[in-house]
Amino acid sequence: MLQCSPTQIVKNVLYQVVYDSGRTVLVLVSIRGDQDVNDTKLQNELSKLAGHYGASAVIVLEVPDAEAQGKWAAKPLPLGYIAPNLADDYIQSGVPDLEPKFLRIVDQTAVDLQNFVTGSNESGYHTVGGNWGQEYTQPALVVDVREAKVGDRAVHDPSQTLHTARGIEIGHIFQLGQKYSQAMGATYTAESGEEVPLWMGCYGVGVSRLAQSAVEQSHDENGIIWPVAIAPYHAIVVVPNVSDEAQMAAAEKLYADLNAAGVETLLDDRNERAGVKFKDSELVGIPFRIVTGRSLKDGKVEVVQRATKASQEMAIDDVVPTLKQWVNEA
Repeated sequence: MLQCSPTQIVKNVLYQVVYDSGRTVLVLVSIRGDQDVNDTKLQNELSKLAGHYGASAVIVLEVPDAEAQGKWAAKPLPLGYIAPNLADDYIQSGVPDLEPKFLRIVDQTAVDLQNFVTGSNESGYHTVGGNWGQEYTQPALVVDVREAKVGDRAVHDPSQTLHTARGIEIGHIFQLGQKYSQAMGATYTAESGEEVPLWMGCYGVGVSRLAQSAVEQSHDENGIIWPVAIAPYHAIVVVPNVSDEAQMAAAEKLYADLNAAGVETLLDDRNERAGVKFKDSELVGIPFRIVTGRSLKDGKVEVVQRATKASQEMAIDDVVPTLKQWVNEA
């Protein structure tokens, strides 16, 4: 409506923060209109202030919903139209463990703006021509809490720009602070001789998520393609016709010899059609398939690599050393 660039807007985002001391603080973040607040950056900045509220860490950081606002708001907030100078009298007085004033911070992107557009603290209205130091007092706390974007210049080398790629979380690190060590009485002796609660962290790797991630990155229309290093089995010996004594004898010998050589192997001797067995081995994703089929009369078996679908006939005596070599190389 105002026909201005988002870069000329100061938007003001309200957060509710709870510290591990039980203290609740309402935070008003002023940031340029084309930027978004990075919650992790904000939490890190707020953690630096924990000591001011008798705390050691932030335990809750959220945009307060209607239910949360109802616990501390003295009157309805002008949501969507908040200005940097939102009055502190929007906060009820006398609420236990509630800071009576907004903690006001400004992102670096909004500090140098002049004649900017922002809210008016009245629903349905904005103001234009705002300036820090005139219409609005600039918050003393100037921080970097903006969300990085594709195309941003890298801090360590401005000639490089940021790119994004899809990732899968397979582990995490949490800073636990002293909350649990205090509860457990887990302390160490500082240089001063004082008993101090341990600083704790939580470091986790999701074993099941590792498997899910491998499948996400390594599959095709027929099923899983397990990397050899984490495959549940290296090879599977498939018997096309279990009523054929020669096929069964060759398969059982290969199964025993491969396992003895350290190639972890399955034997599919189910009374099923060969096509069903082949499909199942591809679905499960076992890296190598050995088939005791028609070429057995010539002393050979078919060996198929799941990842490439490459198939070759191989002398029975060559199967064990060849697969052992393939597994070791992979």
